[in-house]
Amino acid sequence: MRKLAAGNWKMNGTSAHLTELSALAQAHPAPGCDVLLCPPATLIARMAEVVKGTAIAVGGQDCHASSSGAHTGDISAEMLMDSGASYVILGHSERRTDHAETDAQVLAKAQAAIAAGLIAIVCIGETEAERDAGRTLDVVGTQLHGSVPADATAANLVIAYEPVWAIGTGRTPTLDEIAQVHAFLRTRLTARIGAQATDVRLLYGGSVKPSNATEIFAIPHVDGALVGGASLKATDFGAIITALAAA
Repeated sequence: MRKLAAGNWKMNGTSAHLTELSALAQAHPAPGCDVLLCPPATLIARMAEVVKGTAIAVGGQDCHASSSGAHTGDISAEMLMDSGASYVILGHSERRTDHAETDAQVLAKAQAAIAAGLIAIVCIGETEAERDAGRTLDVVGTQLHGSVPADATAANLVIAYEPVWAIGTGRTPTLDEIAQVHAFLRTRLTARIGAQATDVRLLYGGSVKPSNATEIFAIPHVDGALVGGASLKATDFGAIITALAAA
Protein backbone atom coordinates (compact mmCIF):
# COMPACT_ATOMS: atom_id res chain seq x y z
CA MET A 1 0.00 0.00 0.00
CA ARG A 2 1.41 3.40 -0.99
CA LYS A 3 1.07 5.87 1.87
CA LEU A 4 -0.53 9.31 1.51
CA ALA A 5 0.46 12.73 2.80
CA ALA A 6 -2.58 14.96 2.30
CA GLY A 7 -2.67 18.68 3.04
CA ASN A 8 -5.89 20.57 3.75
CA TRP A 9 -5.41 24.32 3.24
CA LYS A 10 -8.93 25.02 4.56
CA MET A 11 -9.96 28.67 3.96
CA ASN A 12 -6.39 29.82 3.41
CA GLY A 13 -4.43 30.72 0.32
CA THR A 14 -4.37 33.04 -2.65
CA SER A 15 -2.35 32.98 -5.84
CA ALA A 16 0.70 34.19 -3.92
CA HIS A 17 0.75 30.93 -1.94
CA LEU A 18 1.37 28.88 -5.08
CA THR A 19 5.07 29.67 -4.71
CA GLU A 20 5.05 27.29 -1.74
CA LEU A 21 3.70 24.60 -4.05
CA SER A 22 6.51 25.13 -6.55
CA ALA A 23 9.07 24.91 -3.76
CA LEU A 24 7.51 21.68 -2.50
CA ALA A 25 7.55 20.08 -5.95
CA GLN A 26 11.18 21.04 -6.50
CA ALA A 27 12.26 19.70 -3.11
CA HIS A 28 10.39 16.40 -3.50
CA PRO A 29 10.45 15.33 -7.16
CA ALA A 30 10.14 11.65 -6.16
CA PRO A 31 8.63 11.75 -2.67
CA GLY A 32 8.32 8.02 -1.94
CA CYS A 33 4.64 8.38 -1.01
CA ASP A 34 1.55 9.92 -2.57
CA VAL A 35 1.29 13.67 -1.99
CA LEU A 36 -1.97 15.62 -2.13
CA LEU A 37 -2.91 19.23 -1.52
CA CYS A 38 -6.52 20.40 -1.14
CA PRO A 39 -6.70 24.18 -1.56
CA PRO A 40 -9.76 26.46 -1.56
CA ALA A 41 -11.91 25.96 -4.65
CA THR A 42 -10.64 29.26 -6.07
CA LEU A 43 -7.14 27.76 -6.43
CA ILE A 44 -7.85 24.23 -7.65
CA ALA A 45 -7.49 24.90 -11.38
CA ARG A 46 -4.41 27.09 -10.95
CA MET A 47 -2.80 24.60 -8.58
CA ALA A 48 -3.50 21.77 -11.03
CA GLU A 49 -1.58 23.69 -13.68
CA VAL A 50 1.36 24.30 -11.34
CA VAL A 51 1.67 20.63 -10.34
CA LYS A 52 1.28 19.23 -13.85
CA GLY A 53 4.14 16.84 -14.44
CA THR A 54 5.02 16.58 -10.72
CA ALA A 55 4.22 13.96 -8.08
CA ILE A 56 1.65 16.21 -6.38
CA ALA A 57 -2.09 15.64 -6.75
CA VAL A 58 -4.84 18.19 -6.16
CA GLY A 59 -8.13 17.75 -4.34
CA GLY A 60 -11.23 19.64 -3.25
CA GLN A 61 -12.42 20.26 0.30
CA ASP A 62 -16.09 19.38 -0.24
CA CYS A 63 -18.62 18.62 -2.96
CA HIS A 64 -22.39 18.57 -3.33
CA ALA A 65 -24.26 15.29 -3.54
CA SER A 66 -25.95 16.40 -6.80
CA SER A 67 -24.14 16.62 -10.11
CA SER A 68 -25.81 19.93 -11.02
CA GLY A 69 -28.81 22.11 -10.19
CA ALA A 70 -30.05 25.07 -8.21
CA HIS A 71 -27.48 24.96 -5.42
CA THR A 72 -25.97 28.44 -5.31
CA GLY A 73 -22.45 28.49 -3.94
CA ASP A 74 -21.99 24.70 -4.06
CA ILE A 75 -19.61 22.70 -6.23
CA SER A 76 -20.29 19.28 -7.73
CA ALA A 77 -17.84 16.39 -7.91
CA GLU A 78 -17.88 16.70 -11.71
CA MET A 79 -16.83 20.35 -11.40
CA LEU A 80 -13.93 19.36 -9.18
CA MET A 81 -12.83 16.78 -11.74
CA ASP A 82 -13.10 19.37 -14.49
CA SER A 83 -10.90 21.75 -12.48
CA GLY A 84 -8.13 19.17 -12.18
CA ALA A 85 -8.92 17.55 -8.82
CA SER A 86 -8.57 13.81 -8.26
CA TYR A 87 -9.56 13.65 -4.57
CA VAL A 88 -12.11 15.36 -2.34
CA ILE A 89 -12.27 15.69 1.45
CA LEU A 90 -15.73 14.88 2.83
CA GLY A 91 -17.25 15.03 6.29
CA HIS A 92 -14.46 17.06 7.86
CA SER A 93 -15.36 17.98 11.45
CA GLU A 94 -15.53 21.64 10.48
CA ARG A 95 -18.18 20.79 7.89
CA ARG A 96 -20.02 18.53 10.32
CA THR A 97 -19.98 21.27 12.98
CA ASP A 98 -20.26 24.53 11.03
CA HIS A 99 -22.77 23.19 8.49
CA ALA A 100 -24.45 20.50 10.61
CA GLU A 101 -23.60 17.78 8.09
CA THR A 102 -24.94 14.36 9.02
CA ASP A 103 -23.49 10.94 8.26
CA ALA A 104 -26.25 10.47 5.65
CA GLN A 105 -25.22 13.67 3.88
CA VAL A 106 -21.55 12.67 3.92
CA LEU A 107 -22.51 9.27 2.52
CA ALA A 108 -24.43 10.90 -0.34
CA LYS A 109 -21.47 13.14 -1.12
CA ALA A 110 -19.07 10.19 -1.05
CA GLN A 111 -21.30 8.27 -3.45
CA ALA A 112 -21.38 11.28 -5.79
CA ALA A 113 -17.62 11.75 -5.60
CA ILE A 114 -16.87 8.12 -6.38
CA ALA A 115 -19.39 8.09 -9.23
CA ALA A 116 -17.63 11.10 -10.75
CA GLY A 117 -14.24 9.40 -10.57
CA LEU A 118 -12.83 11.13 -7.49
CA ILE A 119 -11.17 9.45 -4.52
CA ALA A 120 -13.24 10.25 -1.43
CA ILE A 121 -11.40 11.08 1.80
CA VAL A 122 -14.06 10.49 4.44
CA CYS A 123 -13.28 12.15 7.78
CA ILE A 124 -14.41 10.90 11.17
CA GLY A 125 -13.56 11.83 14.74
CA GLU A 126 -14.85 12.40 18.24
CA THR A 127 -15.19 15.60 20.26
CA GLU A 128 -13.43 16.13 23.58
CA ALA A 129 -16.69 15.56 25.46
CA GLU A 130 -17.25 12.27 23.63
CA ARG A 131 -13.72 11.09 24.42
CA ASP A 132 -14.04 12.08 28.08
CA ALA A 133 -17.28 10.10 28.23
CA GLY A 134 -15.49 7.00 26.91
CA ARG A 135 -17.49 7.03 23.66
CA THR A 136 -14.66 7.38 21.13
CA LEU A 137 -15.03 3.97 19.49
CA ASP A 138 -18.82 4.16 19.45
CA VAL A 139 -18.72 7.58 17.79
CA VAL A 140 -16.13 6.82 15.12
CA GLY A 141 -17.68 3.42 14.42
CA THR A 142 -21.10 4.98 13.87
CA GLN A 143 -19.66 7.72 11.67
CA LEU A 144 -17.72 5.24 9.56
CA HIS A 145 -20.72 2.95 9.03
CA GLY A 146 -23.02 5.85 8.18
CA SER A 147 -20.61 7.82 5.97
CA VAL A 148 -18.85 5.18 3.86
CA PRO A 149 -20.54 3.66 0.80
CA ALA A 150 -20.82 -0.13 1.17
CA ASP A 151 -19.47 -0.60 -2.35
CA ALA A 152 -16.41 1.62 -1.87
CA THR A 153 -13.01 0.11 -2.68
CA ALA A 154 -9.38 0.70 -1.82
CA ALA A 155 -9.06 2.51 -5.15
CA ASN A 156 -11.66 5.18 -4.42
CA LEU A 157 -11.76 5.53 -0.62
CA VAL A 158 -9.48 6.94 2.06
CA ILE A 159 -10.46 7.26 5.73
CA ALA A 160 -9.09 10.11 7.87
CA TYR A 161 -9.38 9.86 11.63
CA GLU A 162 -9.22 13.32 13.17
CA PRO A 163 -10.09 13.68 16.85
CA VAL A 164 -11.93 17.01 16.81
CA TRP A 165 -10.26 18.23 19.98
CA ALA A 166 -6.79 17.79 18.44
CA ILE A 167 -7.35 19.75 15.22
CA GLY A 168 -5.29 22.93 15.25
CA THR A 169 -4.85 22.83 19.03
CA GLY A 170 -1.34 21.43 19.25
CA ARG A 171 -2.73 18.54 21.30
CA THR A 172 -2.64 14.94 20.12
CA PRO A 173 -3.88 11.66 21.56
CA THR A 174 -1.26 9.31 22.95
CA LEU A 175 0.33 6.88 20.52
CA ASP A 176 -1.60 4.03 22.17
CA GLU A 177 -4.87 5.91 21.74
CA ILE A 178 -4.19 6.49 18.04
CA ALA A 179 -3.23 2.82 17.63
CA GLN A 180 -6.43 1.67 19.32
CA VAL A 181 -8.67 3.77 17.08
CA HIS A 182 -6.89 2.86 13.85
CA ALA A 183 -6.98 -0.88 14.61
CA PHE A 184 -10.68 -0.57 15.44
CA LEU A 185 -11.36 1.32 12.20
CA ARG A 186 -9.67 -1.38 10.13
CA THR A 187 -11.94 -3.97 11.71
CA ARG A 188 -15.10 -1.89 11.29
CA LEU A 189 -14.19 -1.00 7.71
CA THR A 190 -13.84 -4.69 6.91
CA ALA A 191 -17.35 -5.21 8.25
CA ARG A 192 -18.57 -2.37 6.04
CA ILE A 193 -16.85 -3.02 2.69
CA GLY A 194 -15.27 -6.46 3.03
CA ALA A 195 -11.78 -7.61 2.07
CA GLN A 196 -11.07 -4.32 0.23
CA ALA A 197 -10.64 -2.72 3.66
CA THR A 198 -7.19 -4.25 4.02
CA ASP A 199 -5.79 -1.85 1.42
CA VAL A 200 -7.80 1.28 2.24
CA ARG A 201 -5.46 3.96 3.55
CA LEU A 202 -6.24 5.14 7.08
CA LEU A 203 -4.87 8.62 7.72
CA TYR A 204 -4.35 10.30 11.06
CA GLY A 205 -5.04 14.03 11.36
CA GLY A 206 -4.97 16.51 14.19
CA SER A 207 -1.90 18.64 14.95
CA VAL A 208 0.45 16.53 12.82
CA LYS A 209 3.74 18.40 12.49
CA PRO A 210 7.40 17.63 11.70
CA SER A 211 8.21 17.13 15.39
CA ASN A 212 5.72 14.28 15.93
CA ALA A 213 5.30 12.82 12.43
CA THR A 214 7.87 10.04 12.70
CA GLU A 215 6.40 8.51 15.86
CA ILE A 216 2.84 8.75 14.55
CA PHE A 217 3.75 7.08 11.25
CA ALA A 218 5.32 4.16 13.12
CA ILE A 219 1.90 3.18 14.51
CA PRO A 220 0.28 0.12 12.85
CA HIS A 221 -2.61 0.97 10.48
CA VAL A 222 -1.52 4.62 10.17
CA ASP A 223 -1.04 4.90 6.42
CA GLY A 224 -0.43 8.64 6.22
CA ALA A 225 -1.72 11.95 7.47
CA LEU A 226 -4.29 14.63 6.79
CA VAL A 227 -2.38 17.78 7.65
CA GLY A 228 -3.83 21.23 8.24
CA GLY A 229 -1.73 24.31 8.95
CA ALA A 230 1.61 22.57 8.41
CA SER A 231 0.69 21.89 4.78
CA LEU A 232 0.73 25.62 3.96
CA LYS A 233 4.52 25.80 4.20
CA ALA A 234 6.72 23.77 1.85
CA THR A 235 9.38 23.23 4.52
CA ASP A 236 6.93 21.94 7.15
CA PHE A 237 4.90 19.75 4.81
CA GLY A 238 8.09 18.55 3.15
CA ALA A 239 9.42 17.31 6.49
CA ILE A 240 6.18 15.39 7.05
CA ILE A 241 6.46 13.85 3.56
CA THR A 242 10.03 12.80 4.31
CA ALA A 243 8.97 11.19 7.59
CA LEU A 244 6.13 9.30 5.91
CA ALA A 245 8.32 8.05 3.06
CA ALA A 246 10.78 6.68 5.62
CA ALA A 247 8.10 4.96 7.74
